[in-house]
Amino acid sequence: MARSNPRTKALAPQENRTGDDAPNPVWFKPIMFGLMLIGLAWIIVFYVSQNALPVPQLGQWNILVGFGILFIGFLMTTRWR
Repeated sequence: MARSNPRTKALAPQENRTGDDAPNPVWFKPIMFGLMLIGLAWIIVFYVSQNALPVPQLGQWNILVGFGILFIGFLMTTRWR
């Protein structure tokens, strides 16, 4: 009876990977974490500046903008491989 070598699976060619199994590009992680940090920073700046920054014309909508940016970063985590 032939045994399968566990190393052969690790050395298999990468051409057989489908789009769902392929690793993320190099830029994916920095963008993902960057969006989460920018969203968090947006909300913190809004509260610390007492509604004067980052965009004074938006008023309380700045919170929604910050959470929107944060949410896009969190959505990217579902595609992280």
